Order: sequence, then structure tokens, then C-alpha cells
Amino acid sequence: MDKGGTIQVLDRGRILAELGPMRLVIQGCIGQVPQMADCIRAAKESFSYLTRIALHRKALRLPCYMLEGHPGDPLVRCMIDAVGMVDPHELTPMAAVAGTISEYVAHFLVSRGMTRVVVNNGGDIAIFLAPGNRVRMAVVNGDNGSSSCLFLNLESSQPSWGIATSGLGGRSLTRGVATAVTVLAQGAAIADAAATAVANASFVEDQGVEQAAAASLDPDTDIPDKLVTVRAQLAFKKKEEALEKALAKASSLLEDEVILGAYVNVQGIDDSVGLWEELIEK
Repeated sequence: MDKGGTIQVLDRGRILAELGPMRLVIQGCIGQVPQMADCIRAAKESFSYLTRIALHRKALRLPCYMLEGHPGDPLVRCMIDAVGMVDPHELTPMAAVAGTISEYVAHFLVSRGMTRVVVNNGGDIAIFLAPGNRVRMAVVNGDNGSSSCLFLNLESSQPSWGIATSGLGGRSLTRGVATAVTVLAQGAAIADAAATAVANASFVEDQGVEQAAAASLDPDTDIPDKLVTVRAQLAFKKKEEALEKALAKASSLLEDEVILGAYVNVQGIDDSVGLWEELIEK
């Protein structure tokens, strides 16, 4: 127990750190050897990140464009900058909070000499790979709930990777109808914000879509007055429309070199852009 959080040793040298909404699974290795003591230090460090974010909670609930020039601390600035690259008018910096924490924990371990780091904050994942390292990551594809996964093979040609998933039925609220949107980026903060934005872009008007004010579902949400999707039952044409809208947003972010790739699934129909097809396990 540390500052209200809990730390638990898992299998394969992984460490679980939990505090409030944060659930981190941390693994750091030098070569093939897990460095559990350093991962426990990283877990303790992660608890302080939530405290730092809480100090700026009022500002972080504002649309990102309103925070230009906000001094903050570097952790808060990372959230603001990530959302600013993705969608500063529609998103608050909280759209990048989970990915930012993953990224900061991963940076902490890299600074202590780790050559392979994977930090998973409820699906918002930061990965660092020194030359010669690789990792195989499972990501939910949305077809049959959490048991249905795709696998990505990531190598050290890219030293850092960020993976984040958003969509209807996930742990966060969404304004769209996509079942699952997974984004690849160079960092977890940007991936987190981009997954939110691409999932939001999938919204389509239809009688099969039910929405409600975000505050009615989560009193602590940073988007209390925004409508979020509660349920979506779509005909095939509407699924196609939603998929096209999400892919258009992802393609725009790809063209602007904000992300590296994205996968979108809307109730069983799916497509991808960028590096996804190169990295997916066939």
C-alpha cells in the first residue's frame, strides 16, 4: 500500500499498480531479465502523477484550445500538447490522461536503463524498445467483446510506440458509434487522444442510436454537457457510413503525421489505415 494505492506482483515480473481509476500493469526488462525493483519504484512514482494532475483538474476540464500557454507542470503540458495535436476544439486534455500516465511511467523506467518497457493503463499502452527488442501485443478488435483480439508485432525500428483503444462499451465515454478504434502513434498520450477523436468521428444520425448527456452517466466527466452514445443498433449502410467517417478522421491525422496507423471496427465491419496492416499478425 502506498499513498492510498496498491502494488501487487504479477506473473512474468510484471507489477500491478492501482489507485482510483488508474490500473497500471508495468513491465521493464534489461535484456530478458525483468527488473521488478525498478518497476515497483515506477508504480510508486505513478501515484504522484495522479496527485499532480488533480492540482490542475479545473483547467484540464476546459477545451484544449483555451489552455494555450498554460504553464502547468511537464506532465500536464504533455496532456495539453497531445490533445492540441489531435483536436484542440472538441477535446479536453483529459482525453490524453491515461496515455500520458503510461508514457511517463515508461520514461521513468527507460531513465533507469530498461531496454524493453511495456506499461498498460487499462488499454492505453506505452512501449519502449531498445535496438534488437520486440514485443507482441494483443488488442481488442470489438467483434466478440474482450475475448476477441488481434495481435501486433512491434519492433525497435520505432523506439517508442503508443497504442490506445476507444469505442462504445469501453471504459470511457464516446460520442461515436464505433465498437472499437485502436490507434498507433509514437507515444501513448497522442494515441489516447487520437483514439478518442477517431471514435467520436464515427457518429451517425440514426433512430438506432441512443445518446444521453455525459453527466447523467458519469458525474465526474470532463464533458458534462456533451451527448455520448449509450446504444447503437445500425443497419449495414449506416455501419459503412460510420466506418468511413472514422477512417476519414484517422487518415487526416495520419497525413498530418500525428499518428502512425489506426484500426476501426463498427459492429463487425472494419478497416485500417497506415502501418496497421504491416504490423498485424496474419
